[in-house]
Amino acid sequence: MAFKIYTKTGDKGQTSLIGGTRIPKFDIRIEAYGTVDELNSTIGLVRDQQIDDHSKNMLIEIQDRLFTIGSLLAVDSSDSKMNLPQIFEADVELLEKEIDQMNDKLPEMKSFVLPGGHTTVSFCHMARCVCRRAERCVLKLNEKEPVNELIYKYLNRLSDYLFVLSRQFSKDLLAIETPWKPRL
Repeated sequence: MAFKIYTKTGDKGQTSLIGGTRIPKFDIRIEAYGTVDELNSTIGLVRDQQIDDHSKNMLIEIQDRLFTIGSLLAVDSSDSKMNLPQIFEADVELLEKEIDQMNDKLPEMKSFVLPGGHTTVSFCHMARCVCRRAERCVLKLNEKEPVNELIYKYLNRLSDYLFVLSRQFSKDLLAIETPWKPRL
């Protein structure tokens, strides 16, 4: 018999955390890991563009880390016996290293830039915005229940990475970076 994707257990507005605890689908915990899942899918859009192999491989690594973060957010916090993958300081450091390497080769920023210029660049900006929302959701969850600080630290650094990656793609694709010129 084939595995069925639907269980019907969520038909009344509840879902199960890893560990079995049932909570409403609108709970901030569900919002947090659901937004991380949305971020992962948005990064998939970036990865599906015509980009260099190094960036593709880095995005696959990031998607793996986001699955880890999602599982950590989905676990019942009262059930500490679960053996789950973890996020490490080295994951944050990898993002920082990648940011620095790209940034060293980019022109200095003299103003904010408007998102756009090329579809690939725009997808990066969309992912950056979803990443910021995921970070806000995780921080809101942290107000209710403690969350491993490496999770929101990683998300914070990831949004920076996605911004610098958008600039790198602008350069690679010869897209025009439009500076924001505030009307004062």
